[in-house]
Amino acid sequence: MESNQSNKNIVWHKGSITKKDRQKLNHHKSMIIWFTGLSGSGKSTLANLVEMALHSEGIRTYLLDGDNIRHGINNNLNFSPEDRKENIRRIAEVGKLFVDAGIVVLAAVISPYAEDRENARSIFGPGEFVEVYVKCPLDECEARDPKGLYKKARAGEIKNFTGISQPYEIPVAPDLVVDTANSNLAESMKLVHEYIKERLQL
Repeated sequence: MESNQSNKNIVWHKGSITKKDRQKLNHHKSMIIWFTGLSGSGKSTLANLVEMALHSEGIRTYLLDGDNIRHGINNNLNFSPEDRKENIRRIAEVGKLFVDAGIVVLAAVISPYAEDRENARSIFGPGEFVEVYVKCPLDECEARDPKGLYKKARAGEIKNFTGISQPYEIPVAPDLVVDTANSNLAESMKLVHEYIKERLQL
């Protein structure tokens, strides 16, 4: 409450250089590509490949990986529903700063709750938030288990684990669906890459 009261006395300082100015300098639009899906679905790998492809074409990018963010700006958060909400809020706000800077942001975050994803979308302008649902069944993600997290969750060593002890709410109307259970990485990357290039009007 004290923080909200103090915010009333803070006035937004408008800079002289605008988002459009930065986009013009970069020769492309800016946006956030929000990869959501279960752990092990391929979000981080896919986001990294898409970033590499865009970077090779001269697109200014930055990758915000959910795990990496928890090492820094979100290292005081756990995995309760409340902290997951705050985790997504902070990542979205950081992403918004990058978008304002004229950058194409790739955010690879489980973001299990639909409301949190919609709240994230709501802070961006029209066309600036692209939700990519990295679709992969739980049994396939668990079979992959690249970090050994599902095994630990099943053994009770990890609490509040999405897909095991916490739900994942499947996106109802994502901008793009990538089925990594039935497509290889090259096919998945090409699908996202071509979609983003079209949105960037390249």
